[in-house]
Amino acid sequence: MTSTINQKRLLAVHDISCFGRCSLTVALPIISSIGVETVVLPTAILSTHTGGFKGFTYRDLTGDLNKILQHWDTLNLEFDAIYSGFLGSFEQIDIVSEMFKKLRRAQSIIAVDPVMADNGKLYTIFDNSFPKGMTKLCSMADIIMPNITEAAFMLDISYKEGPYTKEYIKNLLIKLSDMGPSRVVLTGVYFNEGELGAAAYDATTGVISYEMSPKIPGYYHGTGDVFGSALVAAVVRGIELSKAIKIAVDFTVGSIMRTYKAETDIRFGVNFEEGLGDFIKDCNNKLK
Repeated sequence: MTSTINQKRLLAVHDISCFGRCSLTVALPIISSIGVETVVLPTAILSTHTGGFKGFTYRDLTGDLNKILQHWDTLNLEFDAIYSGFLGSFEQIDIVSEMFKKLRRAQSIIAVDPVMADNGKLYTIFDNSFPKGMTKLCSMADIIMPNITEAAFMLDISYKEGPYTKEYIKNLLIKLSDMGPSRVVLTGVYFNEGELGAAAYDATTGVISYEMSPKIPGYYHGTGDVFGSALVAAVVRGIELSKAIKIAVDFTVGSIMRTYKAETDIRFGVNFEEGLGDFIKDCNNKLK
């Protein structure tokens, strides 16, 4: 990645799942790979992620968050971007909301992945009141990256299974943007059973773009974090949204395909590491 005079600095607010390729163990290497300094604020530490593993350990770090932020305050740290993912409680949402207010600068980018639901259902650790808190956080963001289920919960509408129409996706994108974020990226979009991808809406230009790819059999953990990290990294480096979603989709699909061909245990996450070289080249090409 071509060096810059003023290196960008991003704060990633996610949990650490020590094994399983998701959250911070995905965000840190992907975002750092294209020259963005990546600072981490871990919300919890787990021995593994929760998808398919039994007996995993979980340590809530809510009590540490404000202490870390108070120490950083003495260092006068500034961030070009803040990227939040899994937040396990309303208390964490409130802490991150206050952090957004305090750390936001005129040119900073606030990105939120409202991790809380999939396949029409909230994750079991959340009750029906949780989406309201996440909606509040998303209203403060510049970019949000919900899946279809999370979008439905935040908009308080019934979840609809695909295939979708472009009109339906367009309405979701615009309604989500009306909550506050100027840029919305919707994942889990498909218009027929043979494809899967993402849709993006930039309210500042009115442009809606789609990036689709042939669907690969199976369900793979951590792909949302791979996609989100690649997308945010590209946007922070100055790549426009429509090009950034193509970069993120291509990188995610390549990671899934390597894992599919290797027949790796899907709980272990996807092989994004061997695609980092191409990801860097792709970002460089879009910056030219």
